[in-house]
Amino acid sequence: MKKLYLIFFLLFFSICCFGQSRYISETTKKVVFARDGGKCQCCGSFENLEYDHITPYSCGGTSTVSNIQLLCRKCNRSKSNSCYCKIHHRKVGTNCCQGNGAITSSYRSSPVTYNKSSTSRQCTGITKKGNRCKNRTTNPNGRCYLHQ
Repeated sequence: MKKLYLIFFLLFFSICCFGQSRYISETTKKVVFARDGGKCQCCGSFENLEYDHITPYSCGGTSTVSNIQLLCRKCNRSKSNSCYCKIHHRKVGTNCCQGNGAITSSYRSSPVTYNKSSTSRQCTGITKKGNRCKNRTTNPNGRCYLHQ
């Protein structure tokens, strides 16, 4: 009887917790690699390629072919949890995590403002590492959905 409960528990746990996963199957990787031509979708590099979630996994993005793209390591790391490559100043994804804020770039001499509403501001919340949150918010309390 205990074994039966254990089996049901493990089955339930696997359905609930692994339904949405960061894991990208080999089939998905092959399709994405062929579709993207084996190069970074931002800068065109053929080196240090990584599979990137177009809509970030942390914002509910899935690991399906339509939500995965190839980016080189530099572009993927600079994109982080947003939709812009901060190195090449290009849109490489969808940005559901950062609200509708104005995103300006400090990497150029003149700031670049992307098509976002100017009524949002940086979240006043603190991350687990003790740094200020980089998300944008329009909430009157000044905090994003992670720090409400």
